[in-house]
Amino acid sequence: MYKIESKNVNLHYGSFHALKGINMAIEKNTVTALIGPSGSGKSTFLRLFNRMNDLIDGIKIEGECLIDGKDVYGKLIKIDELRKRVGMVFQKPNPFPKSVFENVAYGLRVNGITHKNFIEERVEICLKQAALWDEVKDKLNKTALSLSIGQQQRLCIARSLAIEPSVLLMDEPASALDPISTAKIEELIYELKDRYTIIIVTHNMQQAGRVSDSTAFLYLGELIEFDSTKKIFTNPTDERTQNYITGRFD
Repeated sequence: MYKIESKNVNLHYGSFHALKGINMAIEKNTVTALIGPSGSGKSTFLRLFNRMNDLIDGIKIEGECLIDGKDVYGKLIKIDELRKRVGMVFQKPNPFPKSVFENVAYGLRVNGITHKNFIEERVEICLKQAALWDEVKDKLNKTALSLSIGQQQRLCIARSLAIEPSVLLMDEPASALDPISTAKIEELIYELKDRYTIIIVTHNMQQAGRVSDSTAFLYLGELIEFDSTKKIFTNPTDERTQNYITGRFD
């Protein structure tokens, strides 16, 4: 069974047809990169799997979006439960105006966990998973807003990991970062796939090539090509894919 699947997914914003018959099957514990020009539907597709598109008025979704074989738009799905299983990291870091510790502990507390030792242990584990512990272990009670932008993004990743999701969605997580912070995020993504299934939206072709196992090229709401990253970058089937990754796209 695939970890994540979309079956003939169409999405309309009012009269605008944003996603057109998308079929994709993603293996467990892999990193999939979504590439394509702005407006091609990458972020819209990503947000299907934690139902963040539900917040937009006039949206209509057809087809199936499956995690572990269950349609996330099924009638029995509880959105709060779904979002525990599907973490999300946004383009710009969005730490809460709380301490470093409380940022990571937030999801645990919201879910009714009050055991002090468990929360402390979980915060440390997640900060270590996000390769941030050594940098903030003496600053846990300081505001998260005092951290650098790169550290804030890794803190947001740690916060996403605290409630132990099985899927991690990343919408251009390094686009606002300097090269050193970007390298840390990429290294982190590579390490996290042992425990999570990751989908990343990126405009950076080199980044897609470095961090992903599979790559999907979307254009004007259509899935043009989906294959192993090596195949996409060395021998794509569709000429449009070739033109995009070599910068000859208009």
